[in-house]
Amino acid sequence: MLTVSAKLYDGVAVIRVAGELDLATAPALRRHLRAATLPPAPPVLIVDVREVSFCDSIGMSELVLALHRSQIDGQRLILSGLRGSLERLLYRTGLHNVFERHASCDAALRQVSAEADR
Repeated sequence: MLTVSAKLYDGVAVIRVAGELDLATAPALRRHLRAATLPPAPPVLIVDVREVSFCDSIGMSELVLALHRSQIDGQRLILSGLRGSLERLLYRTGLHNVFERHASCDAALRQVSAEADR
């Protein structure tokens, strides 16, 4: 089972994902990610995966596609809260070098806010 919620924080979209991200649940994440990139899309999208307990290659593909769409649209995508199987999968595939990552959603929001204040 997967739960996905979306919220806006000072112009930053945050999508929180919890549960197992796999073939059966990937469409739910896809719907939320696409909705967060529809115009007028916020300039920054944080995908908080802290509560993802499992992620297979299909789930990872959804994240990669979201990153690709965000880059085309000029939106910044950040992953936060990586741990467990998702973090291992990211490192095994070399995608840890592709995604912007932060230890927590709060850390990502602080970074974005600090950059905006400059």
